Amino acid sequence: MSVRVGVNLLWLRSGQVGGSQEYLLRQLTGLHEINNNEFDVTLFVQPGFAQNHEDLAKIYKFVEAPNHRGARVLRILLEQTWLAVKARKFDLMHHGGGTMPLFAGRRTVLTIHDVQYLSFPENFSRVRLSYLRKVVPRSIARASLISTPSEYVRQKLISEFAISPAKVKVVRHGIDEQLGKLATSEQELRQRLRLENKQVLFLPAVTHPHKNHKFLLQLMKTHWVDKNLVLVCAGGKGRGEVDFMREVRRLNLDDRVIRLDRVADHDRDGLLKLAKALVFPSLYEGFGAPVIEAMQLETPVISSDCAALPEIVGDAGIVLPLDLNLWASALDTLTARRESLIAAGRIRAAHFSVSNSGKDLAQIYRTAI
Repeated sequence: MSVRVGVNLLWLRSGQVGGSQEYLLRQLTGLHEINNNEFDVTLFVQPGFAQNHEDLAKIYKFVEAPNHRGARVLRILLEQTWLAVKARKFDLMHHGGGTMPLFAGRRTVLTIHDVQYLSFPENFSRVRLSYLRKVVPRSIARASLISTPSEYVRQKLISEFAISPAKVKVVRHGIDEQLGKLATSEQELRQRLRLENKQVLFLPAVTHPHKNHKFLLQLMKTHWVDKNLVLVCAGGKGRGEVDFMREVRRLNLDDRVIRLDRVADHDRDGLLKLAKALVFPSLYEGFGAPVIEAMQLETPVISSDCAALPEIVGDAGIVLPLDLNLWASALDTLTARRESLIAAGRIRAAHFSVSNSGKDLAQIYRTAI
C-alpha cells in the first residue's frame, strides 16, 4: 500500500520562480521518476498552479486552496485552518516553505532552503525578521525531519538550534537534464545585445545586496580592464538595484556592463553557453544553482568562498575569497585550466541530477515514516 504524502506548496507563488521554488519542484519531478507506487503524493497549491507548472500538474494530484493572491497573512491563516483539516488524511506532510503551521500533520518533513536571516538580518524587513525568529525555531522543534540543500545549511541549523544531527538530512538540488536544449543561439544573442566579438562574463542574479554585484564592478574598473570584456547581469530588480546602477555610472562602466531584467530561460541558457565564465561573488547561498547549471552547459565558474558555494562548486571551479587582488588573475587561471574545469564541471553537474534529488527525497520520506 502506498504511503500517502501531502506536500504544502501554498507558499509557492504562481509565475514566480526562485531558488527555493525550483529546489522543491525538481525534487518532486525526480521523485516521480523513481517512484514505483511507493508514495501517493498530493500537492496543495495556489490557484493557477496547473497553468504555471504544467509538467507537475500532469503527474501529481493537486488541490487548489482558496485564493489568497500571494498575501502572506492569508496564506498562513489557510495553513492553520484549511490545510490543517486536509493534513489529517495523510501519513506524511511535507512543508516546503521553511516554516510549518501549528497543526502540520502527525509526521512531517520540513524543507529549509537557507537561513540567510541569521547571517544577514539587515536584508529583511523588521516584520519579516521578527516572524522568522519566532516561527522557524518552533517549526524546527515540531518537524519529524528537516531537509536542506547543502551540508552548509545542515550544519548551520544543527549549531544554531541545537538539533540532533540525525534529524537533518541533505537532499540534493536537481538540475534539469534538458537545461540548454532550447538555448538561444550565440549568434542571435550577440546580434540582439550588440555583443559583437566581446568576451562575456555572466551573472544571473536578482540585484539583492548579498549577491554582491558591486564587487564585480570594482574588478571591471581596477583589474579586468580589457575593453573587449563585458559583464552581462540578468535578473529581477532587487533591493540593491539603485546602488548597483549608480555604481555603474560612477565608475564609467556603462559601455562594459549590460543590465538585463529577468530573461526567458532560453536566453539565460544561451548566455550561459556563450559566456567565458559564470562569475558568482555572492555573500550568501544556501546552495547556488547557477554554478551547477553553468557546469552542465560547459561554462567554467569563478565563485566566492562564502556559505555553501565552496561545497557545491568543489574542485570543479575556481573558488576565491572576496579579495580584489585574488580575483585579479582569475581569468588567466581560467584560461589556463579551461578544458580541465569543463571536464570536472560535467562530472560535478551529473551528481546533482533530478533523479538523484528524487532519490534523496524518497529516502527522507521513508525515514520520516
